[in-house]
Amino acid sequence: MIKNVHGNTVDLLGEAIVSGRYAVGGSIPSESVLCEELGVSRTVVRESVKSLVAKGLIVTGPKVGTRVLSEDQWNWFDPDVIAWQAKAGFTPEFIRDLQDLRLVVEPAAVKLAATRATADDIAAIEIAFAGMKRAVEEGGDYISFDLRFHQGLMRAAQNRMLAQMSKVLNALLRTSFEISTARKDGPKSSLPLHRAVIDAVIARDPARAEKAILKLIDGAHQDIEQVLGSRRRLPRLSRPAQPLRAA
Repeated sequence: MIKNVHGNTVDLLGEAIVSGRYAVGGSIPSESVLCEELGVSRTVVRESVKSLVAKGLIVTGPKVGTRVLSEDQWNWFDPDVIAWQAKAGFTPEFIRDLQDLRLVVEPAAVKLAATRATADDIAAIEIAFAGMKRAVEEGGDYISFDLRFHQGLMRAAQNRMLAQMSKVLNALLRTSFEISTARKDGPKSSLPLHRAVIDAVIARDPARAEKAILKLIDGAHQDIEQVLGSRRRLPRLSRPAQPLRAA
C-alpha cells in the first residue's frame, strides 16, 4: 500500500524513535527543524505528532514539550509500532514476548475457528495450504502462503479482537517462518502439521484443533530458541522473503 505524505512522515518519525535515534525521555526536534529535515509542511508534522501520541510513543505538553516515552508505554498492539520494531531489528526479549502471546492467542482462536468457521473461511485456508504445498514441490513463495494460512485461522474465529491481534502476530510468524524455511526440509515436514489443523477445523473438533496447533507452535518455538541460543542473527523483516527452490 502506497502511503501519503502524512503516512510517510509518521513512518520516518516512528522508525527514528523505535530505533533509538531519539532517546527515551529526550525531545524530538522542533517543528521547524522537522519541516526542514523531512521537507513537509507544519500541518503534516503536527498531524504526525498527534499520530505518534496516539500510538504511545511520545507525549506533548506546554511544560514537557514533545518527549519520547519508554517502551512499556508504546502501543504494542499497533501494527505500525511492530513494523518499525521489525525494521529496527528484533531483540531476543521481544521475540519471546511475541512467542508468549502466540501461545496464548492462537490456540484459543483455532478452537473458536473449529466451531465458527464458514465455508468461505475454510476455502481460504485450503487455498493458502495449497500454495504452501505448491511452493514445497515446485519452488516459490512459501512464507506468504504460510502467513495467509495462519491469518485465515484467526479470521475464522469470527472475533474482531482476535483478527486485530493477528496483525501483531504477523511479525513473529514471519520471523518463525524465515527460520523454519532455512532448515533443511523444514517447510516439507511442517505440511502434515498444518494439514492436521485444517482437518480438525473441518471436523468441528476444537480439542483436536487446539492439540494440532500447539504441536505446530511447539516446533516453531524450538526453531526460534535454537537460533536465539546460537546467537545467530535473527531475520530482518525489511527484506523480501526468500522463495523456496523446487524439490
